[in-house]
Amino acid sequence: MKRLFSFLFILILCLSMVGTVSAAPETIVLNVYNWGEYISDGSEGTMNVNAEFEKYYERSFGQKVRVNYTTYASNEDMYNKLSSGAAVYDVIIPSDYMIQRMITEDMLRPLDFSNIPNYRYIDPNYTNLYYDPDNLYSIPYTYGMVGIIYNTSMVDAEDITDWDCMWNKKYAGKILQFNNPRDGMATAMFKLGVDINTTDKSELRAVTEELKKQKPLIQSYVMDEIFNKMKTGSAAIAPYYAGDFLAMYESNEALAFVYPESGTNVFVDAFCIPKISRYPDVAEAYINFMLSKEPAIANAEYLYYASPNTLVTHDEGYMETMNDIHPDAMDILYPKDTDFKTQYYHNLDADTLAYSNELWEELKIQNSIEPWILWTAGIILAFVVGLLLFKTIRSAYREKQY
Repeated sequence: MKRLFSFLFILILCLSMVGTVSAAPETIVLNVYNWGEYISDGSEGTMNVNAEFEKYYERSFGQKVRVNYTTYASNEDMYNKLSSGAAVYDVIIPSDYMIQRMITEDMLRPLDFSNIPNYRYIDPNYTNLYYDPDNLYSIPYTYGMVGIIYNTSMVDAEDITDWDCMWNKKYAGKILQFNNPRDGMATAMFKLGVDINTTDKSELRAVTEELKKQKPLIQSYVMDEIFNKMKTGSAAIAPYYAGDFLAMYESNEALAFVYPESGTNVFVDAFCIPKISRYPDVAEAYINFMLSKEPAIANAEYLYYASPNTLVTHDEGYMETMNDIHPDAMDILYPKDTDFKTQYYHNLDADTLAYSNELWEELKIQNSIEPWILWTAGIILAFVVGLLLFKTIRSAYREKQY
């Protein structure tokens, strides 16, 4: 009997130990999916905001969490990954028009704002925008506008006031263009006065023909390659984002920036939680943390993009830091008096997107050699063929004579 009691006691003790082990906190893995180079990561003395969140969450909630941070190159890459079900993410940071699409397709989870009290610091000018009119699914992270970057040692400033400078033959071979249809076509749309969200196929065709006129002048179609080309002076003119201009300026002070007179694209990138998120409460805590003062300032200083967070824009230290980078940094990022039109990209229907992509491919495969070069080459080739023919006939004639 004593042995039975001893056995039962040991069994109960073991079971209680198993229960204790299983009840111990496990590490939650929070999957965050963002653009590349788009968060303060601890490099060069910056704050590693993901690591700080992990500490904050364990300290505040008594639960270990690890941020699994991965990146994408475009909104479309992110969308394809999520829609295919190839991976599960808890926090994503898409752009405005993609947020609109994902809301329409029921891919996003409504936010519980009681878990995100720092939302109150978001500038009202960047809430309830067209892509999320009821402000249910997104919280702005950054925003900005596209402008023209140019090298003052290679370009006359009076030539750089509007998009037509990218069609100026004076700078042939020194001009860069976006390497994607939405942004690339927008430069021609603003030049021609076409709405950047047009679905009119005749207008899209006219835009493509305008880009074909530009193509012989283009050095290359770029995205991230623009940094090296503009910093080293291997190109003179390029369209790109205001925040990225400041990063380039740090390496080349000959660079300058203007917003085109005829208008430009404005964008917002925002925090969202996919419907398939496994840990929405932790995701909301993550977003709330990123909206708090120190992480928000760290991200704004790291990215050089405009922040919709008033804790950032009202901070004197942040303003001084940005103006140390460029004397007009705050005016470039936060222009007060804009006398040019700004437009957001909207989500386009599938037919318009397919047609735009088809036109873009048509543009890219078009022969980029200027007509006069082809004519000259043809004349030279005809001359060479004629000369060879003449020599052949003369040689045959001589052989006949002898």
